[in-house]
Amino acid sequence: MKILHTSDWHVGKVLKGQSRAEEHKQVLAAVIEVARVERPDLVIVAGDLYDTAAPTSEATRLVTRALTALRRTGADVVAIGGNHDNGPALDALRPWAEAAGITLRGSVLADPDEHVVDGVTAGGERWRLAALPFLSQRYAVRAVEMYELTAAEATQTYADHLGRVLDRLTEGFDEPDRVHLVTAHLTVVGASTGGGERDAHTVLGYAVPASVFPGTAHYVALGHLHRSQRVVGPCPVRYSGSPLAVDFGEQENVPSVTVVEVTATTAARVREVPIAAAVPLRTVRGTLAQLAEAPPPEGLLRVFVSEQPRAGLREEVQELLPHALEIRIDPQLLPAPGSATRTAQRSGRSPRDLFADYLGSRGHADDEVRALFDELFEEVDR
Repeated sequence: MKILHTSDWHVGKVLKGQSRAEEHKQVLAAVIEVARVERPDLVIVAGDLYDTAAPTSEATRLVTRALTALRRTGADVVAIGGNHDNGPALDALRPWAEAAGITLRGSVLADPDEHVVDGVTAGGERWRLAALPFLSQRYAVRAVEMYELTAAEATQTYADHLGRVLDRLTEGFDEPDRVHLVTAHLTVVGASTGGGERDAHTVLGYAVPASVFPGTAHYVALGHLHRSQRVVGPCPVRYSGSPLAVDFGEQENVPSVTVVEVTATTAARVREVPIAAAVPLRTVRGTLAQLAEAPPPEGLLRVFVSEQPRAGLREEVQELLPHALEIRIDPQLLPAPGSATRTAQRSGRSPRDLFADYLGSRGHADDEVRALFDELFEEVDR
């Protein structure tokens, strides 16, 4: 059978105030085109369909239309909730999904059988998929209690909880002549987080060893980390990565989806299919003169300006590079935290003096900025 594995769409993402709705339309259209060309038997969307737990109507419309279009290619479609999704809200869409022939699992449910999906390809090949949405530490104990685990087991670590839940969901994976699959939204120990500006709450507290997956699985389709990569484990384990760079920290990633061909008796063969529909994200550095001399780069920009801070600098950079979403002083020019030689004393000192001290501690001695502060202070102090 053939599988199309994708994840981490993050529909509804706003980057530094810039809506990416049009990009998402193009990116998901490209994913759908891959499905039309490849003709997979199964499409797996491994979580984080949305960027927020309260998606707009536009984001909801785009996701539901994309899932419907993937189903219309003739593939079975299974999608699970990620940590950015509202699991119960996704589950509320299940009547629509079932009517459309789509399997949607937003959150971990009390009945483990709800998370085991069986299917047969057009060619008659049987498959079984254990589908585990994102499970936070807060609810991990509750989940294992649902599956009637002992009190002693409930005191184990988050990784142990996940392992026990997956053991329960994959109990029937020893049956021959069937392809056994797992999809989950989680972090595996040793995987590369792939840059990004939100690494801290991608990893801390939620990493599990690859040993939680059964050796009898033919393929494990993961979401949560945005870089496409293989993870060493007892079976083929892989992140598809995001089909677009979500923020500037991911600009070096190659957005893609993963195509897998596997049978009950042969190993999974994996191919990455690049998705180049999104606007590229780029970081540029230099002085104003250097930025003016260089050809304007394509894409959305983060600019590190190699000049001392001063009033009007941002506007000058914006005039040179209209697509700059983020403009900052190059961190190498800023004083290290805690490097100020003295601390301003508040007692008996004017706001202007305190502000001047602050500017000095940040290496930002600019008379124009002080004058702007004076105007603002006089206005609010009337």
